[in-house]
Amino acid sequence: MLYRANHTTRYQYSETVSTCHNEVRLKPRTLASQKLENFRIAVTPSPHSFADRKDYFGNDVRYFCVLEPHTELILTASSTVRVTPQEIPPPGSTPAWERVREYLRQAPDWEALRAYEFTAESPLVPVGREYEAYARESFFKGRPVLEAAVELCSRIHRDFVYLPSSTTIDTSVAEVFRTRRGVCQDFAHVMIAMLRSLGLAARYVSGYLRSGAQYTGAEASHAWVSLFVPSSGWIDLDPTNRVIPTDGHLTLAWGRDYQDVTPVKGVSLGGGQHVVTVEVRVVALEQAPSSAAV
Repeated sequence: MLYRANHTTRYQYSETVSTCHNEVRLKPRTLASQKLENFRIAVTPSPHSFADRKDYFGNDVRYFCVLEPHTELILTASSTVRVTPQEIPPPGSTPAWERVREYLRQAPDWEALRAYEFTAESPLVPVGREYEAYARESFFKGRPVLEAAVELCSRIHRDFVYLPSSTTIDTSVAEVFRTRRGVCQDFAHVMIAMLRSLGLAARYVSGYLRSGAQYTGAEASHAWVSLFVPSSGWIDLDPTNRVIPTDGHLTLAWGRDYQDVTPVKGVSLGGGQHVVTVEVRVVALEQAPSSAAV
């Protein structure tokens, strides 16, 4: 499936900003199942300088600074991306989840060692008995790890209510777990907390959803979960939509939690109060079936 993605972020300030420094993670990753064919970023006012780098997780980061006084900053990232379905093993054929936990603890190879760091709590994702207890209803003794994770994904979709504006980026996992409501970022954090509380490796993925495909959370940045499964690698799960992503999700970046992959962040001098609006549009240039429900 070939997509054209446009992501526009607009900052409007009540007072003049004299200088701003920003970094963005808006360039889609190149993966076995995802090929980036074109990418560009346009910024108004024009930046004084740009710089590109890779972060610790291999995400592409672009830094820019604007030295011209302004009361509005507009950033548009445009991408053309080809996505092919990820090969997913039958969930029942994957190793028992306890075996996966032990494999990660022993870290016998480089792949396991790199995955192991995603078993620990991170700044926005705690581990705890309450999260483990919820997950244990799906992760009973000897159950295949992906089979259990698929059921956990479905239970979160069933038990938690998607409610825009009910949380902010500062809302804790504990609060979301208590109220059972939030948005895609919250559901991803909650599921990661549950998986890590079992000793499994789970990472936070940011990206986009195909527009007009009846997805919850489309037309905006989206977030989901990736679970490490030995011999199969990282397998994505989207609890917001109760799907295993195939070719309807575009991956931008991944990390321990949202803090590692914030699409746009920065600092400015001046500005007073400000309003941020984000518009995302992902148009399919071809027609094909998309993600499979779980």
